[in-house]
Amino acid sequence: MFAKVANIENDRLIINELTDLTERNVMNLIQTDKRRLIVGLGITGTSCMRHFLRLGLSFSVLDTREQPPEIKAVLKEFPHIDIRFGAGHEEWVDEANEIYISPGIAKDDPLFATAIKHGALVSGDIDLFARQVTAPVIAISGSNAKSTVTTLVGEMAKCANIDAGVGGNLGEPALDLLSPSREAYVLELSSFQLERCSDLQPKVACLLNVSADHMDRHQNMMAYHQAKQRVYRGAQHIVFNRHDHLTAPLRTVDVSIKSFGLDVPDLGQFGVKAIEGQPYLVKGFEPLIPVSDIPLIGDHHILNTLAALAIGDAAGFPLPAMQMAIKQFKGLPHRCEWVDDVNGVRYINDSKATNVGATVAALRGLSSTVSGSIVLIAGGQTKDADFSALITALKPLSCKLVLLGEGADAIAALASDQHEVLLVDSLEQAVSVAESISQKGDLVLLSPACASFDMFSGFEQRGNSFKAAVAALSPTSSEAQQ
Repeated sequence: MFAKVANIENDRLIINELTDLTERNVMNLIQTDKRRLIVGLGITGTSCMRHFLRLGLSFSVLDTREQPPEIKAVLKEFPHIDIRFGAGHEEWVDEANEIYISPGIAKDDPLFATAIKHGALVSGDIDLFARQVTAPVIAISGSNAKSTVTTLVGEMAKCANIDAGVGGNLGEPALDLLSPSREAYVLELSSFQLERCSDLQPKVACLLNVSADHMDRHQNMMAYHQAKQRVYRGAQHIVFNRHDHLTAPLRTVDVSIKSFGLDVPDLGQFGVKAIEGQPYLVKGFEPLIPVSDIPLIGDHHILNTLAALAIGDAAGFPLPAMQMAIKQFKGLPHRCEWVDDVNGVRYINDSKATNVGATVAALRGLSSTVSGSIVLIAGGQTKDADFSALITALKPLSCKLVLLGEGADAIAALASDQHEVLLVDSLEQAVSVAESISQKGDLVLLSPACASFDMFSGFEQRGNSFKAAVAALSPTSSEAQQ
């Protein structure tokens, strides 16, 4: 339970926590022979730099790029730190005792081979976080929807007046969240973070779903699955998706386990059940909240809400606080975000769907809300993805495809003859074409099933470009006169 303690007891816990931190810091400072190296000057790398400075520990920094983004801001914030840029600094890596690498750099990168051979510790920010954290941790991962569920669980904590740090792979880095006043942490964790995380031991761990992603990094599905399963390591309570067997924990000894799904659940599990003719989210036989109270549209958002309820229940959050958070939660930008209705056609921005599984989930979740056809705008940087699951999901649907970017030809090559396929050169053109082939009752869905970096700086820029293009559309004169 994340129960609140009396002020005196809380003060005592904070004092003990600070004492423990001080003792650990002193022990680390005594080990003056350590050579700590941070590799990568992204958001995670700079959070590691702040962390070591707070602890008074020495370190150096290396970024193999000649001109990393935000380099001026980094040099201004850390004017006295030894930082080197570009190639040719392998000796720094080879001589380091501890190497903390940003999530975007693979742990088996050849750059670290000699250091590992010499016994150097190669780790990441989550292990540093685990060494210092004293409040309970909720760890959430999955191929898709982890940002939405993490944010909703954070809102549940907020409604329960629990001081929870929410971040990790989302928003603030984990190390920047650390504070003696925290009563809990809710962390979104990526496969890149998990593959080098050894000892987080969360109070609650959840794996939402597993579908092929980042195959250019993990090489095969088995390695990716193994990385995702690491979220369960040392967890007291496990929450998994019973519709997705890859989320089921491989080890269940001495662990409390809860599952969620869209079917009628067993006793103590989470699901959906009709009560007096209305669908409710339930825990076993206990009604929790009517589906009609969920502001977000689509079966996938019902599943996300069930996941958050199961996580909050395992954490000991009070039900009224969780209900309040659900009713107030409007979702996140670029995740099946409603943009506009133009001439009776809905436009949905799901730019965050950077893998096939995310687009499949969006199609399945939204298809029941569409009276006409779906016009799917997809394509982008493929990350060596297999698009066959996308084509399978499209087969039963009335759908037209507007494709762009690096992945356009690969998707078009697999597309069924029953679906009209149009290739375009830009997102603006995609929206224009989608408007021309849609009619009242249709839904235009930007859900690319691909990363954005072939044409955009990130999924946010892609989503904002889509919204701008939709905003430029004009209602027909007959519609405008009504």
